[in-house]
Amino acid sequence: MKKCRIRLFAAVAAASCIVAFASCSPTYKSVKRMQRMEEGVGNPTTKEELEAAIKKYEKRAMDLTLSEEQTGIWYKILATRYLDLQMYGKAMGYFQKSLEYFPDNANLYYYVGLCATYLANSQLDFNGQGATSEYMIKKNNYLKLAENAFIQAVSINPKYYKAMYTLGVLYAFQLNDGAKAIPHLEKFLSTQKKDTDGMFVLARAYAMEGEYEKAIALYDKIISYKSNDENVKTAKDFKKKILDSMTKNR
Repeated sequence: MKKCRIRLFAAVAAASCIVAFASCSPTYKSVKRMQRMEEGVGNPTTKEELEAAIKKYEKRAMDLTLSEEQTGIWYKILATRYLDLQMYGKAMGYFQKSLEYFPDNANLYYYVGLCATYLANSQLDFNGQGATSEYMIKKNNYLKLAENAFIQAVSINPKYYKAMYTLGVLYAFQLNDGAKAIPHLEKFLSTQKKDTDGMFVLARAYAMEGEYEKAIALYDKIISYKSNDENVKTAKDFKKKILDSMTKNR
């Protein structure tokens, strides 16, 4: 009985060594053997056997592809749910995971940028250390991530007007860079011709860069549309500020 146990132990140990060696050093033969075990395909030789083998492997490849695709979709759905709940950190993380499956999806980049913008604006200087504190480093990192994500979205889809507009807002209001905002907003308004929100942001960018006449022209256009009383009043107020500033500087 003791000898039997010894033989059994030796056999198990030997089998374990063989499995470990095979897993560390897979050969062509071992891969083919695994394929035959999984798909039931031996060594096809005839035309019919080859066609049958191809169909089996194609089905397996299709199953794997669909499984991977579905995983990426689940990540996107989960990210959207978190976004709806205003849990921007979680949402951004899952949008980024979805990008691992769909790296050319402009919408995913847009939402990564949107979440990063929200996270940047959520940073507070709790320790009162000012611009050198950790909160500013995090804020700037989120803003940089947002910028890169929006740029990538527009790069993938040059007609992604929502991303163009949001990128312009980011430059004009968050990064204080009117020069970078202008081309994106001009392209946005070249098709979205009556979008007064875009006009307000572009007028701000023009004013930041000292292009006051262009800013005034946009405010006049907003006023002429008479879209609503608040827009008209705001445009008149901004126009007056620019005119007053121009008068003082003469």
